[in-house]
Amino acid sequence: MKNVAVIGGGFSSEFEISILSCKNIIANFPDTYFPYLVLMTREGWFVEFEGEKISFDEKEMAFVWEGNKIKIDFSIIYVHGDPGENGKLQAYFDMMKIPYLNSGALASELSFDKWYCNQFLKGFGFNVAKSIYLTDQKDIPLPHAIIELLGLPLFVKPCDSGSSFGISKVKNEGELKPSILQAFDEGRTVVVEGFLDGQEVTCGVYRSSEGIQTLPLTEIVSENDFFDFEAKYKGLSDEITPARISDELTKKVQEISKDVYNLLQLRSIARVDFMLVDNEPYIIEVNTNPGFTNESIVPKMINSAGLSIKEFWREIIEGDLK
Repeated sequence: MKNVAVIGGGFSSEFEISILSCKNIIANFPDTYFPYLVLMTREGWFVEFEGEKISFDEKEMAFVWEGNKIKIDFSIIYVHGDPGENGKLQAYFDMMKIPYLNSGALASELSFDKWYCNQFLKGFGFNVAKSIYLTDQKDIPLPHAIIELLGLPLFVKPCDSGSSFGISKVKNEGELKPSILQAFDEGRTVVVEGFLDGQEVTCGVYRSSEGIQTLPLTEIVSENDFFDFEAKYKGLSDEITPARISDELTKKVQEISKDVYNLLQLRSIARVDFMLVDNEPYIIEVNTNPGFTNESIVPKMINSAGLSIKEFWREIIEGDLK
């Protein structure tokens, strides 16, 4: 059987969520492969095996167990945020000629940055929210000038954190500057977006041997002001699959999601988030490593599609690992 490294951890605020995603993938992996949990930390790389934490050689993609060298055949990068979702690890693997089952370095880096990705998609005619881009917390426009351009409420997000942390919904002028500074604590750059008043849905997309596939849409109804970290991971949202929209609108969102997947040259599983405004889909963001915990959306989509998670990963491996 081929040995697979499912790589989690990393350097972002979602370190623990990444590991939970990896463990869920491993628990439901196709039986014809042998998956190992590989932890990437600031202290080094380790593999969790037989209840032990063993040093892992990321150059050789191997570790030693009871005197035997166990070599990895290919990897699945499931680090949320830096350096797995932003393309850095993919670039390293490309340079070292290490096979992996993920979107490549350029696609990952582009989709990771919320502002750059949406501006790229806007250039190809996709609908996105009106926004402004901030690169220096010492040079923030006056709040009233931002509000005059975008209105209220609005959203403030770190562009390059790959996390739900640092995102704020701003309802009045006094909240704006503190929210921007909070976002700069999570990322190097910040985007301020106009509010899209509509219904939030998300679409899972992947490639099988038969081409690009979509999963049933999920409608997100958050108990909080928006779909933040608590809503995602602490059960403070209703995630309704399939989404309560027409078949026609569902197909439209799925076709847009396929177009985005193809245009960005994504691989493996991705998720495209939308806001439906007067039945018109607006792209919120693209996720190349969407959460895969028991509480995450994609596993629920897979179940709604009548697939098992094992079947799902088998389809991806057969479709993308060539």
